[in-house]
Amino acid sequence: MAKFNELKEMYFERLVQYVPIVARVHGGHHPEFHNVHKLFDQMYEKVERAGASKVNLNEEFKKLREITDNYRIPGDVCETYEAVYKMLEELDKAYFM
Repeated sequence: MAKFNELKEMYFERLVQYVPIVARVHGGHHPEFHNVHKLFDQMYEKVERAGASKVNLNEEFKKLREITDNYRIPGDVCETYEAVYKMLEELDKAYFM
């Protein structure tokens, strides 16, 4: 869990900025990203409420893997979209270590 907490500290601030922008820019061609946005918001809220306590994100990560086809990056997206998927995938792996 230490690795997850480290990544969370590194990535959440960036994800809070990137996710809404990617949803706005790519949501028309990739409507699934709106679900990614919604799930990330839920995760962020849970993490914020939990503070230093362990937070249960099992269901959110499971749904993210389904929605994103295991974080497969579409061929027609920008680097920011790609970065979001890579950060979420790293968080997912670290969470389940």
